[in-house]
Amino acid sequence: MDFDPLLLSRLQFAFTIAFHILFPSFTIGLASWLALLEALWLKTGNEDYRTIYKFWVKIFAISFAMGVVSGVVMSYQFGTNWSRFSEIAGSIMGPLLSYEVLTAFFLEASFLGIMLFGWNKVGPKLHFVATLAVAVGTLISTFWILSANSWMQTPQGYEIVDGIFHPVDWWAIVFNPSFPYRLVHMTLAAYLTTCFVIGGVSAWYLWRGVHVRLARIMFSQAMGFAVIVAPAQIVAGDFHGLNTLEHQPAKVAAMEGHWETGTVPLLLFAVPDEEAEENHYEVAIPHLGSLILTHSLDGTVTGLKDFPPQDRPPVGWVFYAFRIMVGIGILMAFVGLSGVYLRWRGRLYDTRWFQYLCMAMTPAGFVAILAGWTVTEVGRQPYVIYGLLRTADAVSPVPGASVATSLAFFMIAYAAVFGAGTYYLLRLIGHGPVTAAPAHTADDMAKRPSRPMSAADEPPIETAERQP
Repeated sequence: MDFDPLLLSRLQFAFTIAFHILFPSFTIGLASWLALLEALWLKTGNEDYRTIYKFWVKIFAISFAMGVVSGVVMSYQFGTNWSRFSEIAGSIMGPLLSYEVLTAFFLEASFLGIMLFGWNKVGPKLHFVATLAVAVGTLISTFWILSANSWMQTPQGYEIVDGIFHPVDWWAIVFNPSFPYRLVHMTLAAYLTTCFVIGGVSAWYLWRGVHVRLARIMFSQAMGFAVIVAPAQIVAGDFHGLNTLEHQPAKVAAMEGHWETGTVPLLLFAVPDEEAEENHYEVAIPHLGSLILTHSLDGTVTGLKDFPPQDRPPVGWVFYAFRIMVGIGILMAFVGLSGVYLRWRGRLYDTRWFQYLCMAMTPAGFVAILAGWTVTEVGRQPYVIYGLLRTADAVSPVPGASVATSLAFFMIAYAAVFGAGTYYLLRLIGHGPVTAAPAHTADDMAKRPSRPMSAADEPPIETAERQP
């Protein structure tokens, strides 16, 4: 059997990064929300905030661990499957990824233990500092990963000597033209992903009539966040699209499904035909595409026919993924606005159809992020460094059968490891938060006798709150 090493290497990297991105996109937002919960607990003394924190920090720990494991596997592929890319661009990509480890991962790892196990060992304020450090660490990690990826999309600050990229201006490399837009867009996407997971879980509790008091707090915060951030994400996406049109016009043409240059409509639906260079079954709004892309009704947009066929991205993948991402974003904004309306009517916590909708939206952020990354990465093809290094020239000189074997192994291992992890996460969510005894401060710990703790000294654990 003939195996194509390029295709299989791309499939393997797509498979591993699709798994990996799910976990950071959740933990980035979750870490910041945990810091908010602990700050509210410290300010108000309301034990409900601490109870919610201690429930979700377990989910954070498991998700964080699975993100680390999947990230390590993914990074090894730069050497096994993409050694030519590492050789050609390693002097730029290597430092960027190393900065992420040195400034973000070490910070997260240093304070994660205090965050998870320090409740009875350090004072409340120091514990909050640890939670805040982990939250900041996730954002720093986002900064460096997005900087590295953005440089591959809009490379700046380099020189090429004997076919090798060398850094010339690190400021231009890190803050390349697309980086600010991608950073904002991805960070908001991560926050929205967490927001709708929390909203979906709390809606499920309200629907079942369990943990009602805590679910009301979680649901209220999620809906309040959604109504602000979902519209902000739409605005950020518009700015990101304008930047992409400037630097990657072929990607935008594929996103919008436009073949001819000129004033373009907004295609709500179509079936792109790359061979015939046209669309079938178009449903379009005239001139609206130009208005969105150029902010002018008669603005001109470059069509796909202006690019050589070998320089065009796969149109179908980019076209459909973009509509999935945008559609979910609009639906998120609708949920947020509906939440405001129901709160105004005093029906936020007992409207059944809205609970069903929020439960259905639980995985929406993950789907939108996968669709968005499909647009970003597939839309960059056939280049791995846009306009400079083709993907076919970056793959390792390894037999296709070897890549196929490793891909099969990864699929089996991921199904087992991450299947078990996901099952345990669902079990935790199904069990729900448990009301805990008050936390001990550092002064309380100092007043304790030095004898070993017995079973009688353990604080009682109350059962989960349930509504009859």
